[in-house]
Amino acid sequence: MAGSKKKKGTGAKARALHPNPTLDKAKLPSRHTTVGPERAPHRSYLYAMGLTEQQISQPLVGVATCWNEAAPCNIALSRQAQAVKKGVNAAGGTPREFTTITVTDGIAMGHQGMKSSLASRDLIADSVELTMRGHCYDAMVTLAGCDKSLPGMMMAMLRLNVPSVFMYGGSILPGKFRGRDVTVVDIFEGVGMHAAGKFSDADLHELECVACPSAGSCGGQYTANTMACVSEAIGLALPGSAGAPAPYETRDEYATASGEAAMNLLRLGIRPRDIATREAFENAAVVVAATGGSTNAALHLPAMAHECGIKFDLHDVARIFKKTPYVADLKPGGKYVALDMFRIGGIPVVIKELLDNGLLHGDCLTVTGKTLAENHQDVKFPADQDVVYRVKDCITPTGGVVGLKGNLAPDGAIVKVAGMKKLTFRGPARCFDSEEAAFQAVVKGKFKKGDVLVIRYEGPKGGPGMREMLSTTAALYGQGVGEDVALITDGRFSGGTRGFCIGHIGPEAAVGGPIGLLKNGDIISIDANKGRLDVELSDKELKARAKTWKPRKNGYTSGALWKYAQLVGPAVDGAVTHPGGKKESHVFADI
Repeated sequence: MAGSKKKKGTGAKARALHPNPTLDKAKLPSRHTTVGPERAPHRSYLYAMGLTEQQISQPLVGVATCWNEAAPCNIALSRQAQAVKKGVNAAGGTPREFTTITVTDGIAMGHQGMKSSLASRDLIADSVELTMRGHCYDAMVTLAGCDKSLPGMMMAMLRLNVPSVFMYGGSILPGKFRGRDVTVVDIFEGVGMHAAGKFSDADLHELECVACPSAGSCGGQYTANTMACVSEAIGLALPGSAGAPAPYETRDEYATASGEAAMNLLRLGIRPRDIATREAFENAAVVVAATGGSTNAALHLPAMAHECGIKFDLHDVARIFKKTPYVADLKPGGKYVALDMFRIGGIPVVIKELLDNGLLHGDCLTVTGKTLAENHQDVKFPADQDVVYRVKDCITPTGGVVGLKGNLAPDGAIVKVAGMKKLTFRGPARCFDSEEAAFQAVVKGKFKKGDVLVIRYEGPKGGPGMREMLSTTAALYGQGVGEDVALITDGRFSGGTRGFCIGHIGPEAAVGGPIGLLKNGDIISIDANKGRLDVELSDKELKARAKTWKPRKNGYTSGALWKYAQLVGPAVDGAVTHPGGKKESHVFADI
């Protein structure tokens, strides 16, 4: 790996990889903007913003957030960034705050706006990269709240490879509806109940007014909380930092500590790729499976690994999922929300239980400068709770997410089985060439029990943008038929999706994949026990249909989504948009 001297398995031994204990500017990127007479014009801009000569002489630390007023996921990030800056200042650095975009899935869901969601992940990484390159910052702390912003920020950290710390903005507090905890997913399912006549206008309005009572990201083990768990498991975030809800003041304490930690990493010379080894990615996948996390992790972990030049695709993730016990009883498949996990000790409880049972690589380096095992050696398993189970008493012996292959998914597919009782399904295909068409059929009841709903031309290229299908799946559950039908797609599912819903089918329809060759009535067989997804057609019939298949136009012939469709690769590799770490000639940290 360019810019990294760490070898596999060195773990605790690799503590001084690119050391700079005196923080000599001659070894830092900011020398290009702050050192020497030829940089007087550059320094004048810094003086214009109130910086002192001392501050300009110190390392410049980017504090990157996805703050905006689009959704509660990100609204607390500006406050937390100020705390990060205090930590950087206290540790002898000069923080420089900047922001980037987010597309919030809960608002983008169910309409054309969702095409922007996955594309935003890569734009976030690109925009942070360009800001860091353009201004030559020496280290970074990144803060993110909504689904795609978490992997986007971590991708930028891994791409740039300057000493960096990630911090999650925190979960939303659960809403209360008629005596029970609710999240935004309950509202999506309420739409289905309303369509089925089980919920009045007044019922739905009452629910929507109470389900989201604070700042923070969606409260179950959906994509944001899943990737927050990843940030701790992979070692890019401080232990325990993913747990506290967004409104809690302890988040600001973690933010200050993250700023201090970034400066410590700069002195120690520890970079993100020294932390994010293949073993660390395996740790992340284990924690996703053990917590019944979002299927989107099988898209984001490969993309993050790609930034490091590590091949870690959907099949690698799925193999780990298959052998990992499911121990955390979290929504949508379970009973509890992120606040409940925080109250019993947070993700460190899960990590320690997995470490004690030999399921994690304990010698992986982390942003504390210590190993994963060292960070968690004093964590005690909490008694008298059923949020997290002991491995020996696990909910199920295999992970909450399963990979599939077969003649309908030669490149693979993925399904979340956490909380499901029935793991096989066989039925006739009901084909739709867009999510909107499928959603209208569902809310109008134009399907039969036993059908396999097929939503295609929603993959990374075909969408473009690989939309999530939460509106459709939630509507099915709201009508009480979530266990009676299956849904397969070359698009994605929300971390809030439950039921027999298979996504990431590849190759996608837009490039001639088998899902694009299906016809109404074709019999589809799903077996999550065996990891199979097949259509009961001969190879001869599939080849004959392929000869008559013609590409479809998606209507996006200019702009960002056109550009994304030209660049994006298959879901099996993380839907990435550039050649990645294997092809680079240098990393930014070494300029």
